[in-house]
Amino acid sequence: MYADVILPLPFSDLYTYSVPVEMRNKITRGSRVIVPFGNRKYYTAIVYKIKESASNDFKIKEIHSLSDSKPVVNEQQLKLWEWISFYYLSPLGDVYKTALPSSMKSEDLKSKFKPKTETYIRVNPELDPVNITGIIGRAAKQLSLYNQIEIILTYNKIEHISKKEVSELEGYSVSVLNGLVKKDILQTFEVETGRLNTAIKPTRKPHPLNEFQQKAFNEIINCFKSRHTCLLHGVTSSGKTEIYIHLIEEALSTGKQTLYLVPEIALTTQLTQRLQTVFGNKIGIYHSKINDNERAEIWNKMLSKEPYEIILGVRSSIFLPYQNLGLVIIDEEHEMSYKQQEPSPRYHARDTAIMLAHFYDAKTILGSATPSLESYFNTRNGKYGIVTLLERYGNILMPEIQIENTFELRKRRKMKSLLTPLLIEQMKLILENGEQVILFRNRRGYASLVECEHCAWTPKCKRCDVTLTYHKKRNRLNCHYCNASYTMPAVCPSCNSENLKTLGQGTEQLEEEVERLFPEYIVGRMDLDTTRGKDAYEKIIDDFQSKRIHILIGTQMLSKGLDFENVGIVGIISSDSLLNYPDFRSHERGFQLMMQAAGRAGRKNRQGKVIIQSADPDQPVYGYILNYDYDGFFNSQMAERKMFNYPPFSRLISIVLKHKTEQKVEDGSEYLAALLHQSFGDKVKGPSKPIVSFIQRYHLREILLKLDYSFSIKKTREIIRSAETIFHTKEDFKYVMIHFDVDKV
Repeated sequence: MYADVILPLPFSDLYTYSVPVEMRNKITRGSRVIVPFGNRKYYTAIVYKIKESASNDFKIKEIHSLSDSKPVVNEQQLKLWEWISFYYLSPLGDVYKTALPSSMKSEDLKSKFKPKTETYIRVNPELDPVNITGIIGRAAKQLSLYNQIEIILTYNKIEHISKKEVSELEGYSVSVLNGLVKKDILQTFEVETGRLNTAIKPTRKPHPLNEFQQKAFNEIINCFKSRHTCLLHGVTSSGKTEIYIHLIEEALSTGKQTLYLVPEIALTTQLTQRLQTVFGNKIGIYHSKINDNERAEIWNKMLSKEPYEIILGVRSSIFLPYQNLGLVIIDEEHEMSYKQQEPSPRYHARDTAIMLAHFYDAKTILGSATPSLESYFNTRNGKYGIVTLLERYGNILMPEIQIENTFELRKRRKMKSLLTPLLIEQMKLILENGEQVILFRNRRGYASLVECEHCAWTPKCKRCDVTLTYHKKRNRLNCHYCNASYTMPAVCPSCNSENLKTLGQGTEQLEEEVERLFPEYIVGRMDLDTTRGKDAYEKIIDDFQSKRIHILIGTQMLSKGLDFENVGIVGIISSDSLLNYPDFRSHERGFQLMMQAAGRAGRKNRQGKVIIQSADPDQPVYGYILNYDYDGFFNSQMAERKMFNYPPFSRLISIVLKHKTEQKVEDGSEYLAALLHQSFGDKVKGPSKPIVSFIQRYHLREILLKLDYSFSIKKTREIIRSAETIFHTKEDFKYVMIHFDVDKV
């Protein structure tokens, strides 16, 4: 008997091992095994296939050991892995490496996963109670502690007590307890307790839906009769989450599991509490801020006889071993965070989750106030169903949006701050009224760059072709591409001038300015720099919800569906930077970010206000924002995309080549482009230099394939893989790295 296995290495190939006789009745597809690979290395592999014969072309090694009594990866998961590898041109080994928690794919013979245990204490059952006092003797403290333990055990009719509880008893000390253990009166033993909180009880039933929510709910249920995927296009604060709760309740009533996907960990913070009040311990949370052992425990629980019925998580939660998945909710489906950028596989969690639902014959609901153009296009062509919800919950009016022309204000010397006079005035009124403020600036740090006023020198990263961002609180220059950090120079290293000035502003400078303008109010900041710790998101969100923060400044993570009840005004600073990026999606992203940020404003019985600061307010996109005109924006973008054959009218595959020698990557990209041109013709664009063409000491070149959807995915893959094989057979390009980004965003 032989087994083809998947290794957690960047290989598409399967590797064959012989199965020892003692494993033959235990091993199966999806089992975890330890196998030798290379010289003296062992890896945890996943069995892909069991077979009775193997090729004689090479020596076959034997599986070292079987890690589990049952498979840890189920059939649907393996199908999903295959699809991701196929569609996203990713090695199967990379998919496996991404899917499993690190402790479950250790590269040594001992598992890294250690179950959490707690020490418990019991009275030695073989001792005669009459003799215990004599054994203790004159040790009064030992006798006192023993008596207290005996009373607790007898009164509660239990056989053991935790060491933690014993440590809280009167007269306890380690030496007293150890004395009783040494005399074999008490015995200690370990109990596996787990890291998961299973004691949460629901406190309410789902809230009744209002007229508009109920209509939307009924339409979704009706839509699911003919289509597996439905888009819920609901304006901000329309109550989409409560509709999701009712859909989950519906799935639970039929014994089905639910996957609830969100784009950012910050969103799980608010949603967890809300969902737990309804579903209690039926819900599990899965994301990168929980430690690896907790992720492994959740994985194992999902394999158990009592799995979580609901999983709330970010993109990695699509890889969990669901047993009976019936509903997939993809909230804020338009968000770019759903796309994995690095490392491989560069999958899109929204599209992958739809495929996951297909493997389970489950239903998928996509939700957004500003749907991605691709998803909305799919409703127009009948691929997805659509349900609209245009009324905010509680009859809250949509915020009033106003655009301030910062170019004119600066020209007339009326703008003496990062904030316009109107925004400052409105913030004062809101704060005095006991309400809160959100300021949105999609750039972290203090200043975008530092420049010498004398010679125009600017500091650049030594590993990347980018200028460094100044972070004032740490007085450091940081590269936002490779995270390298540099000391801020006191003088210009080029001309020794002391006149170094900062240009551009980020959230840190905005925070400093707001603290100067509003010294009597507490200012908080929510960006990548302030949310690195495990509980950092929760702390900031809780402080803002509890009104311990009056003004919250943040990057795009603030725009992603967070729900605050007391926000009177939202200010969007330097909005043009969201639109002026050289990318065909920049206006779509800018529109979505501004509309989502605007949606944070407003409260019951009071209309919120949004002030957008722009130096170029005549851009057409602002007209659509002012009028909440999603359809108008969609139609204008579709006309433009169709004209230039961009998605959704074509399929983009980005091929990036990397090498430390620029000439080698230049020559290699020309050669690969020529190979691809033989099959794809003018569908091959480039090679070209990316905007940032030197990252982490590697030079980059990009080839873009712009393919019609009529072109077979299978044929596309075959052509690309063939060209890649030919490319790497040439000695000059043997070590030039190639990575693929399918459906690039």
